[in-house]
Formats: sequence, structure tokens, C-alpha cells
Amino acid sequence: MIQSTIQIKSATPTIRQTECFIGGHWLPARSGKTFETINPATEEMIARVAEGDVADVDAAVKAAREAFDSGPWPRMNARDRGRLILKLCDLIESEIDELAAIETLDNGKPLSDSRTIDIPLAIEALRYYGGWADKIHGQTIPVSGNYFTYTRREPVGVVGQIIPWNFPILMVAWKWGPALAAGCTIVMKPAEQTPLTCLRLARLAQKAGIPDGVINIVPGFGPTAGAAIVKHPGIDKVAFTGSGETAQVIMRQSADSLKRLTFELGGKSPNIVFADADLDAATRGAHVGIHLNQGQCCCAGSRLFVQDSIHDAFVEKIVSMSKARRVGNPFDAQTEQGPQIDKVQFDKIMSFIDSGRAQGATCATGGKRVGNRGFFIEPTIFTNVQDEMTIAREEIFGPVLSVLRFGDTEELVQRANATPFGLAAAVWTRDIARAHDVARRIRAGTVWINCYDVFDAAAPFGGFKSSGFGRELGERGLDPYLETKTVTVSLDLPRE
Repeated sequence: MIQSTIQIKSATPTIRQTECFIGGHWLPARSGKTFETINPATEEMIARVAEGDVADVDAAVKAAREAFDSGPWPRMNARDRGRLILKLCDLIESEIDELAAIETLDNGKPLSDSRTIDIPLAIEALRYYGGWADKIHGQTIPVSGNYFTYTRREPVGVVGQIIPWNFPILMVAWKWGPALAAGCTIVMKPAEQTPLTCLRLARLAQKAGIPDGVINIVPGFGPTAGAAIVKHPGIDKVAFTGSGETAQVIMRQSADSLKRLTFELGGKSPNIVFADADLDAATRGAHVGIHLNQGQCCCAGSRLFVQDSIHDAFVEKIVSMSKARRVGNPFDAQTEQGPQIDKVQFDKIMSFIDSGRAQGATCATGGKRVGNRGFFIEPTIFTNVQDEMTIAREEIFGPVLSVLRFGDTEELVQRANATPFGLAAAVWTRDIARAHDVARRIRAGTVWINCYDVFDAAAPFGGFKSSGFGRELGERGLDPYLETKTVTVSLDLPRE
């Protein structure tokens, strides 16, 4: 999992972009306010960043509106638009080492993950949508009567995009890719914990030749900058990745303007291991499924269902693997797990661990802070977990795994679906008929069979139930950024 051979050219990156990016210009917040972005491994300030609010969002929307209503971007030859997206990918690739270092500095994830997982996946997503730019088209429809009817697929307009802190650069790519391919213009608010790579990508987008005003970035906080994006009448659509509670606020605040909305929200994903599974592969999959990105994954396999007959042996394997996981300095090539994002998240995770113990679950490993500086938590596994316990019901968003026993398949499916979430799931078995049957019956947007956390830019991702609506990635990821226009032409022409 650790790529110790990677050579990093810039382990201490220079932070250059800290202001709002509006209409192609770097600008301080209108209020003059700034906020600190903190290194979660050291708890030290990295930089002060412009704290945008209503005034800055209004300026960004005006720039995006002008770029959409009268600028070249939505009118550009679609193939040329795709070429500019691909040029942006080339520039990201040319700065991959520095971008990886900024991502790790700001987020705390291991440098090897930033360099070999997050940024390559971001490039892949942007390249995928760069290829889609000239393949978005309508249909001709054989309607009744002497008419010629066709559809056009047109950009939805100015889109507001609000992204989380767990995969900063990857979430930029997932949001920008389809919006840019469709011909939309963008006002983005990065998470206040991790604004730095987003701001650096804005510089690269300008360098790639994407016209000014197409991409605008307003760093700031949810109740001010985020709410201003949601409420602004000049924004046609909002895409949000984050918590369900915030999504509910966004729905209420956007009701008056009837904005188009897409949400990718939380999860409490069941990871199911049947007795006939390849136990070594399933152990590795379950380990990655909960601990990847310090457990800060919306699709984390945080409910591990293990069939009775193999339960004890499987628990022994995964506990041993978790005990061996290396937690520490994210810039160390041997580190597998860095810190949690901030003190708020650290305290939240520790409170869940306390509740697990208080409610009678057994902490088989972990459960404590690592060191006394930075927000590090041991990989933690609870056994003897019951479905009604808090740690089995609520999204923890940290390296905390709940192991639950199950008997037969019918019982398993009912318990796996007994959650308001429905983002992801996994099934481990050698019985391919059972694998497909369980995958069909699990209410989740993604189901992995004999694998976990496998992503591809071509495969749509999103949730059922309270895990959101709409899809990102794949052809389906374009749909929220497009409107369908029907054009009908009468062929009953006057005869001379």
C-alpha cells in the first residue's frame, strides 16, 4: 500500500494562492477578513486565507454569469473546450509532486496516498470528462404528424459547488469535470479546512487557457459563503458533498429559487463477509474499507458483517492487521495513516469510541489518541456490537470499525438495509449467484463484490435514501449539468 520509491520534489511546498479567485483575478475578501488553515499533523498554521462571504460570492456569481451569458465558454466549439480541460490535466500532472505535498500539508493524509491515489484519480476524472465535451448531443424523435422533432442538451448555467475536506483535490475534479464539459460556469466554495489545492488548481486552469470567469473560487465558511451560494438568485444549480444535515438546510434555502440540486452525502456501509469468502482478501478489503483516508470516507465499510462460523478467525486477522498499521507523520514514506482533519472531528470520533465502550461493545484494538500533538487516533475495532448501538447506527467518519455477527442471508439483508443510509456496500463470497443476489437486494448506490473502494471515472457514484441523489462520474454525472430542450419544426410548408 505504501510506495516508498516515490521521489517528492517539494516536501515543503510554497503556498502562493490564498485569496479569492474571481473573474480571473486574485482578490482579498471584501471584508478584509482571513482565516487560518491548520496542519492537522502539527496543529500549526499553514497560511491565512481570504474569508469570503456574501459580497465575494455576489462578485463571483456576476463574473460567472457574464462568462456564461456572453462569454465564449458555452459557445466554444465543444472539441476545443475538451482540449482545454485536457491541457489542465497536463498541467496538474506537471505539478503533481507539489500538489501532493500541499494536499498532505493541508489535509494530513499520507503523502503516498496524495501522490498515488488522489491526484491520479483527479486527473483521470478530468480527462474522462474532457473526452466527453464533444460527445454531448441530443436525439431526433419520430413524433406523430408532419413534424421534425429533435432534442438539444444545453448547459444548465452557473453552478455553485460546495466540496468537503476529506478528498480536496479529487472533489474539485469530480465537480469541475462534468460542469466544464457541459459548458457551465462555476462558483466553488472549498472546505475551510482544506482550501489550498483548490486555489492552486484555479491558477492552473487559468494557465491552461480556460477563460476568466468560468471558474471562480470563494474560500470561507458554510453559514456565510456557502449559504450565499445556495441563496443567490444568479446560480442555477448547486452540487454539494457533505453531511445530510447541511443538505437539508440547502434544500430549504434553495426552495424559493427552485435550484437544481445534487447531493452526495454520508453512509454507514455494510461490508459483508460470508463463510466461503477468500478470508485473506476479505481481511485486506475490510481493512482498507474502514481505514482508508483515516476512515474519513463517506463510503467507508464501517459495519462489518461476518458470518458466525468464521467470525472469531476473521476478527483475529483484521485486529492483527489494524495493530500493525503505521500511524504518524504523513510525510514519512512508511506512514499508512495520518491525523484526522481537525480537533472537531477528533473529538467527535473519540466520543463515539467512548459510547461504544459505554454501550457494551468490546474494543478489540485501538481506541486511544496517538501522541500528544496532532489529531492522530489509533485504528480501532469494536466486537460484540449490536445493531442498536450508536457506533453501529451513526456515521463516525473515522478509523472505527464495528464488527457484527450474522447467520443466514435473509437475516443479513434485512439488517444491512436497516439504516437510513444507502451509499455503498460490499459482498465477499465465492458463490457468484449469492453475490449477485445480495448485491441486487442491498439498497445502495454502489456494491462491490470481492473488492472494496474500487473507483473509476466511467462508473457512476452516488447514494440511495439519505445518502443523496444524483450521480457523479460516468455519463450519468453529466446529467445534472445539462438541460434537455425539445425543438419541433412543422414540415407543412406553404406550396407555391
